[in-house]
Amino acid sequence: MANTPQAEKRIRRNERRAAVNKARLSRIRTQVKKVESAIAAGDKGAAQAALQAAQPELDRGVARGVLHRNTASRKLSRLTKRISALG
Repeated sequence: MANTPQAEKRIRRNERRAAVNKARLSRIRTQVKKVESAIAAGDKGAAQAALQAAQPELDRGVARGVLHRNTASRKLSRLTKRISALG
């Protein structure tokens, strides 16, 4: 339980930030899933288009502190590798 007004304010602020960060992370995951579903369908063009949409979302997540930069880089690298393997 918060004992000071500042601590109460921090609790309110942390709840708001958590909600924003959860929405950002959800949007990133949705974009990545679109790429993965296009890869699973074997549609290289759609997969590349979905990757073009997912890349800025991942970069934005890194800039906002939702994702670690190495995590975003790894995801992009693996998705790109899978798309190029579609041939």
